[in-house]
Amino acid sequence: MKILALSGSLRAASSNTTLLRAAIRLAPEGIEVTLYEGLAELPHFNPDLDRTLDDPRLPPAVRDLRARVGAADALLICCPEYAHGVPGSFKNALDWLVGGSEMPGMPVALVNASPRSVHAQASLVEILGTMSARLVPGSPFEVALFGRGLDEDGMAADPDVRSTLEAVFAALSGATGR
Repeated sequence: MKILALSGSLRAASSNTTLLRAAIRLAPEGIEVTLYEGLAELPHFNPDLDRTLDDPRLPPAVRDLRARVGAADALLICCPEYAHGVPGSFKNALDWLVGGSEMPGMPVALVNASPRSVHAQASLVEILGTMSARLVPGSPFEVALFGRGLDEDGMAADPDVRSTLEAVFAALSGATGR
């Protein structure tokens, strides 16, 4: 199974991105997790530029995102909250996916790295539902990282993080039948 991991944060020291890197390390045999790292390269969403994947006028960064999503069996999203919502850069990425054919039916697991980001998680549930994605049972999964200062090694070794990510992988495997 191929999982594309999407972080909603552009911060270099993002706990969301670090958690996804730990997920890559903890993925069980038969599950390949790849981190999407092109969020900052996406142009602002403009419906006038939205084209099919095979149209050469589609911006290259958008083509790359859609191709990666289309090649994945499932998505793993870890997104922070800014001003009681989804960060603009991540919402922009989702907007670029609305017009494509990659999201309908796509199994998605949301992982919440901070118990304080309830508004962003609720917004993501609404947005992904509108996009016809299939949220896996248990989403959003909670990993209380706030204030713990764990790096990737610490997250990978933490029993709570490990058990939550095991539940995420099990839910995604069940949703994809793999």
